[in-house]
Amino acid sequence: MANTVSAKKMTRKIAKRTAINRSRRSRMRTFVRKVEEAIASGDQTQAAAALRAAEPELMKAAQNGIVHKNNASRKVSRLAARVKALAA
Repeated sequence: MANTVSAKKMTRKIAKRTAINRSRRSRMRTFVRKVEEAIASGDQTQAAAALRAAEPELMKAAQNGIVHKNNASRKVSRLAARVKALAA
């Protein structure tokens, strides 16, 4: 357990930051799940719309340090490829 005033303050700050990060990560995953559900349903227009909504969320998460920038780009790229494959 933290003893010093500064250590106690840091534990409060960490708890607050963790809650914010958990919320942002959950929001990002929700958008990705919506794209994957649309892909699974086979509806290309719905999947494309879900991808357009998910891409900014993924990049925002990368900017906020929730996921690495390359990780977010890779997710967007792979989802886009899967959506594109529905059209073929």
